[in-house]
Amino acid sequence: MNRVKQFRKDQGLSQLKLAQKIGVARQTINLIENNKYNPSLELCINLAKALNTDLNSLFWEEHTDERNNQHQNH
Repeated sequence: MNRVKQFRKDQGLSQLKLAQKIGVARQTINLIENNKYNPSLELCINLAKALNTDLNSLFWEEHTDERNNQHQNH
């Protein structure tokens, strides 16, 4: 699960505009958003920069929050 679509929409970017910004095809953005493509670390970094965020927020923060909630409930 990732939050690329959420961050992209929050910034008012289309898939095409984001793709152009980081030098990939629009289809690549679509596949990433739908969890059908595992992007390289370089592409993840470029996405995070283009969306003015960091890798944790874009790709992993939700899982961390879930784990924190589980620990707090025990």
